[in-house]
Amino acid sequence: MLMWILLVLAIVAEVFATIMLKLSNGLTQPLPVLGLIAGYALAFFLESQVIQLGMPMPVTYAVWAGGGIALVVVANRVLFSEPVSALTIGGMALILAGVLVVQLSVSHSAA
Repeated sequence: MLMWILLVLAIVAEVFATIMLKLSNGLTQPLPVLGLIAGYALAFFLESQVIQLGMPMPVTYAVWAGGGIALVVVANRVLFSEPVSALTIGGMALILAGVLVVQLSVSHSAA
């Protein structure tokens, strides 16, 4: 359970860093740049802890990437009023399907 909590925190840190990237205005604003560096550093640290706790690397990366993409889309909609198209939603559904396939394949390989 701890590794899943850490993975969710890693995803949140990565999304925070990505939002800071947008707010940094081409890396010209010091505070968002510091947030960007701190967010990515925390995200990678937490992801390393998840892997060390035993979550298979393919599952860790698939969930981290997929969750990050989905949350960035939601954050951009909420914070910056960016539109979300049906195609975007379809793409997120495909990402979710891919994460599930990776999880199933790793679970099946371990059995």
